[in-house]
Amino acid sequence: MEERVKEIDYLKCIFILLMIVFHLVYIGDKYPYAKQVVYTFHMSAFLILSGYLANIRKDARSFLRKFLWIFIPYACMEAAYTVMSHFLPVRDGVAEITPAVLLDKLFLHPMGPYWYLHTLILCSLVYYASFRCTRLSVASRIMVAGVCLAGLSYWGGVMNFSNALYYLIGMAVSQSGVRFTQVFRATPLAVVPLVLLCSFPDNLDRGTLAGVGITWLTISLLLAVYARVPEGVRRGCRFIGRNTLVILLFSPIFTMLSKALLPLFAFDATGMLFLATATGFTLFGSIGVAWGMDRLHVSRYLFGKEKVLVREKHTGC
Repeated sequence: MEERVKEIDYLKCIFILLMIVFHLVYIGDKYPYAKQVVYTFHMSAFLILSGYLANIRKDARSFLRKFLWIFIPYACMEAAYTVMSHFLPVRDGVAEITPAVLLDKLFLHPMGPYWYLHTLILCSLVYYASFRCTRLSVASRIMVAGVCLAGLSYWGGVMNFSNALYYLIGMAVSQSGVRFTQVFRATPLAVVPLVLLCSFPDNLDRGTLAGVGITWLTISLLLAVYARVPEGVRRGCRFIGRNTLVILLFSPIFTMLSKALLPLFAFDATGMLFLATATGFTLFGSIGVAWGMDRLHVSRYLFGKEKVLVREKHTGC
């Protein structure tokens, strides 16, 4: 992709905010059905966007360098999260910390939200290899990528194929040459089938056709909302959407710390005050960490560039 698509940055903002909200254990436990609905589409949509935005026109060195500088912060934060899960009351925490456990979490079965970066790296490498190392038609190359990802999922056990499927959808849309907003057309009418699908618990599975429909309809509905919000709100959303990497990486620190705020909002039975405060705390904390790293000139060591916080529109993806 040659230029950032404003609507995509907006979508990334919405999905990263939903990720934060439902990684707050208190909110997820209080609203389990809403969590189930959101978990059906939010990371699925992220993977569609990732497949669409992947730039396989780069030479191999540039492409691999980009993902090396995604793997390095991923590895650091995944290792830290794994260690913390042993000492803190984290769901599905590890019983012991050993080199074998750390390697398993880094390369095979990541914990927390970092599974997304693990899947992104694997899918992107398969995408690049399928298109740069074969001389087949576009459709055949997509099929080759699909077979490779299925192999990694079903025989390698290193990812969930339902997640890889959404990345493949993004790949297919990108290779079709049609703009993202032409495939996912903005329409407020999407709300009707979306509500109907979400009304049945059996549909709330990203690995089903209904899950694909829910993800597709959600994107179309959110794009319709984008056209109706004030420009100031759009600008703020686009800023958040440009910086989802650092938010995903650092948000677990602040969602864990947010538990300390719960007693302050014990009077609010709805949990909405805690939700708003904890989400804001996590969002600004994550961006603040990135800002501090840029100011201290340490971003180059974790991200391979002088500044990781993206403030302005730029070319490339």
